[in-house]
Amino acid sequence: MRRRVALAMVTGTVSVLVTLSIPPASADPPKTSDRVTAATDHLVASRPALLHSSPKDAYTRHRVIAGQGGLRYTPYTRTYAGLPVHGGDFVVVTDAAGGVLSTSVSQEAALQVDTTPKLSAQEAARLAGAQLSEVASVAAPKLSVMAEGRGRLVYEVVVTGADRGRPSRLHVFVDARTGAIAQKSDEVMAGVGNSFYNGDPVTIPTRHSGGVYSMTDLMRPGMGCGGQNGVAYTGSDDSWGNGSGTNLETACVDTLYAADQEWQMLDVWLNRDGFDGLGRGFPARVGLNDVNAYWNGTYTSFGRTADSRRQATSMDVVAHEYGHAIFAHTPGQDYGTNEKMILNESSGDIFGALTEHYANQPATLDPPDYMVGEEVNIAGTGPIRYMYRPSTLSGHPDCFSSQVPPMMPQIGAGVQNHWFYLLAEGSNPANGRPPSPTCDNSIIAGLGIRKAGQIFMGTLLRKTQIWTHQRARRASLDAAAQLFPGSCVELKTVRTAWNAVRVPSVAGEPQGCSNTFGITLTPASVTVRPGDQVSVAVSTVTAVPPAQDISLYATGLPPGTTAGFAPPAITSGAGSTLTLTAGAATAPGTYHIPVRANGTSTDRIAVLTLTVTA
Repeated sequence: MRRRVALAMVTGTVSVLVTLSIPPASADPPKTSDRVTAATDHLVASRPALLHSSPKDAYTRHRVIAGQGGLRYTPYTRTYAGLPVHGGDFVVVTDAAGGVLSTSVSQEAALQVDTTPKLSAQEAARLAGAQLSEVASVAAPKLSVMAEGRGRLVYEVVVTGADRGRPSRLHVFVDARTGAIAQKSDEVMAGVGNSFYNGDPVTIPTRHSGGVYSMTDLMRPGMGCGGQNGVAYTGSDDSWGNGSGTNLETACVDTLYAADQEWQMLDVWLNRDGFDGLGRGFPARVGLNDVNAYWNGTYTSFGRTADSRRQATSMDVVAHEYGHAIFAHTPGQDYGTNEKMILNESSGDIFGALTEHYANQPATLDPPDYMVGEEVNIAGTGPIRYMYRPSTLSGHPDCFSSQVPPMMPQIGAGVQNHWFYLLAEGSNPANGRPPSPTCDNSIIAGLGIRKAGQIFMGTLLRKTQIWTHQRARRASLDAAAQLFPGSCVELKTVRTAWNAVRVPSVAGEPQGCSNTFGITLTPASVTVRPGDQVSVAVSTVTAVPPAQDISLYATGLPPGTTAGFAPPAITSGAGSTLTLTAGAATAPGTYHIPVRANGTSTDRIAVLTLTVTA
């Protein structure tokens, strides 16, 4: 059948140094960002033990990321004696008012490292280059520290080329003392997908300039599609493709349509702006002469099926590859250990399933499911993964064990896929979805895929450079507790689903639905003259009973200014009045004052913006 496509044209005693490395680009109003960064910087400066800080540590605060439920995620990276620390990063999670909710820290001990290498940078580059069969370039080695025990001095070397014919951008960490390969990780993530067919016709945005149409999305910077030379396809009219499985224009139509559906899903379901979180996307290339598709850190590239009859550019393959782009553009980067690559591969499957369910195509096209590659039949053997029961394919694990972390990512991905299916649909869905046997014989009721996706997105926003199944478990529990603070159902289901795939618990994860409370300042910003007073109402609410006893105090006051609470001790649900008295000699300026509420089992911080006028 020939298909023409109509398109819509869019003409501590530790000395802590905290710096801001990325100019503020958040959608938050400045006062909101100021309150959040003041609270997170205060935490970094006042809680060195929580971060395993050493006297040689310094921190860089990155852009505040706005997420679902009003949560804010502030990533920090670490240096030791001026050297970048791989695995020393962390994320501080707050509410919109700056109240600190939790931290995601991967480092486990304070660093103590001799920073003098015994290996030369030239030798590190040689050893790194030997890790690929074809080398196009080797970047200058960068002396770094790995957060491994008390620290390990390494060279980080980025090698670009190919490995057995497949493109590669390999991060190699070479021990700066022994020359051993401490870790290596490829940015190029490979995957496969299903049918290219999306219906007749579909609408995608294009560009019209100077009488020429191009497959470029003006509404989403960075998005476009063309051949392997990286140039978007152009034409004299705004009608593209012929519906053939071998036609590359048609492959671009399917790619841009699927990317558009995923972009909308991120916005509507997950409150995320584009693939990078900042409203930008990445170009796509079709016509790869390989039974493959991949994301290489800069663009996505899509090949063909083994019989060369179809291009691998359908809904879930496209969403899978752009899922790797999302993984790369959340805190903690996208390269690391093999176990992290397994979780990255699973993330692509999860975003593919989310996109299919958001698009909700009829049974005659590509209806939503939890199979990967079921329609493209890329190698003639059916789906390449089954999320509801990974062991449908021999060797794919339903349950976590010590054998999973070293597996090929395309196989080990089954564990997190299984967890996500249980979280979304449960062990025996009543909606016609297939049953999903649990590894502990538990019975689970799912939350629905949209809510499961929200929890998964909240998990990725807590991601650190060192990322394991257990760290993902803890992060997802924090996400569930903080995204749905008035309910125990989500937290319980997340925990039960991880238990059901036998991912062990980890110290510090939320236990049960502990009582929590919130704190609000009204107003959140006040102005006072030197020598005068100003009052602020402090209100609290018990989010999860029972109520807690709370002690109130303020820190970070400007010199000469005092603070008093009436009363200074309350029970959550009650209120107090904070009175600030500016000293006669208090310097004019704007100050961000953390107001701390120390509860029986939970602490909260709200940040007051105080402006002292001349």
